Amino acid sequence: QVQLVEAGGGLVQAGGSLGLSCAASGRTFSSCAMGWFRQAPGKERESVAAISGAYTYYADSVKGRFTIARDNAKNTVTVFLQMNSLKPEDTAVYYCAADCDGGGRYDEPTTYDYWGQGTQVTVSS
Repeated sequence: QVQLVEAGGGLVQAGGSLGLSCAASGRTFSSCAMGWFRQAPGKERESVAAISGAYTYYADSVKGRFTIARDNAKNTVTVFLQMNSLKPEDTAVYYCAADCDGGGRYDEPTTYDYWGQGTQVTVSS
């Protein structure tokens, strides 16, 4: 059974830091591109960052503040999102996603085959 399980969300003050993790299991994810998306109330889901091999992608809104990384193990891949200098506008539910078919844009939700349930990040002003 494929599972992507996010952890690490919470409440933080503006200017603070928070780290998210996503454990992917149930199939081989080592060759899959992994991404982080977020969705704020009343807004569309938007791309935050993605990683595929040595390539990383960041949305303009998070460049220089967020860092994506991954740890490939035999049966479980863990993806991390380190978020620094957080702003109230970063408040959203953050989702981990995996693209195992290849192709498509890393910033498009439709590219991804598997999704986690999401974790809430709230940044207070």
